Amino acid sequence: MSEQNKGSGPSTGDRKSEHVRLCLEEEVGSVGVTTGFERYGFRHNALPELDFERIDLTSGFLGRKLKAPLLISSMTGGSVGTGRINERLAEAAQARGWAMGLGSVRAAVEREDLAATFKVRHRAPDIPIIANLGAVQLNYGFGVDECRRAVEIAEADALVLHLNGLQEVFQPEGNTDFAGLLPKIERLCRAAGVPVGIKEVGWGIDGETARRLAEAGAAFIDAAGAGGTSWSQVEKYRSADAMRRAAAEAFAGWGIGTADSIAQIRAELPEMPLIGSGGLRSGVDAAKAIALGADLAGFGRALLGPAVDSAASAEAALEQAEFELRTVMFGIGAGTVAELRRTERLVRR
Repeated sequence: MSEQNKGSGPSTGDRKSEHVRLCLEEEVGSVGVTTGFERYGFRHNALPELDFERIDLTSGFLGRKLKAPLLISSMTGGSVGTGRINERLAEAAQARGWAMGLGSVRAAVEREDLAATFKVRHRAPDIPIIANLGAVQLNYGFGVDECRRAVEIAEADALVLHLNGLQEVFQPEGNTDFAGLLPKIERLCRAAGVPVGIKEVGWGIDGETARRLAEAGAAFIDAAGAGGTSWSQVEKYRSADAMRRAAAEAFAGWGIGTADSIAQIRAELPEMPLIGSGGLRSGVDAAKAIALGADLAGFGRALLGPAVDSAASAEAALEQAEFELRTVMFGIGAGTVAELRRTERLVRR
């Protein structure tokens, strides 16, 4: 189990509920840095020679078939309220055939009574589900057994370790010892028994870091670039420390924009399974992420409000993203996801 966090602070589950509230109620987006998708556009094809209704969005990830190359990014879990959000997202993902990432399962590993908030497999039997833990917990008492337990709780197909150094710095109870993590990540990748991926939480991964992670055995990488939610901004609203609150403002524009992160990782690792996430707001953004090199495009905070409302609202948001993605493909004459990935119609503006 992890060592005591700095300070007394709320429980991990209470913190997750607070994170959701802040993401819905406060201005927690990046300031001064964008995803970079606005720098790209698609060259229109006036004669696509396609039947819109027959455009094929099917894809695959972790050995499971997907109806669309799309992912609900890791967001939450660990409390009754966030458990309901996960259930609604899982129902929507199952209905639409998306992959789904869960928020950090650490709370359930530490407290068995919270495990139910991550148990969504019964609502989503056919899609890839990805369990999630903070990589830094490998320096705070978590090892292979705890990581396997997280996968078991979630009945997941894979585990993703998130890298969130700046968030931990600004978090009142943050764990900030990131020294010597890479060898521990490598040992876990070799021993976990399921694919282990690595993701950021909104500041992006550069090509060089991606290569180091791949060489350590990472099975996939999620760019999770800047331009969407800034977790230094989220933690600013939680902090009672005036100095850290003020300092957080200086980092509102920190990070590698999502488009640049995807492009860097793909250039460095042509064959690595890659998720493009971080600030995606539409199926047009998803199409750009895929055309830049991502295998899946991930949506996070854009789906949080609909999921708080209802499973039907969440499914409607997923359906709209698919419709927009399909329309982009129609507009450039790409009949399959593979054709979208290799299109030459994505151009710099």
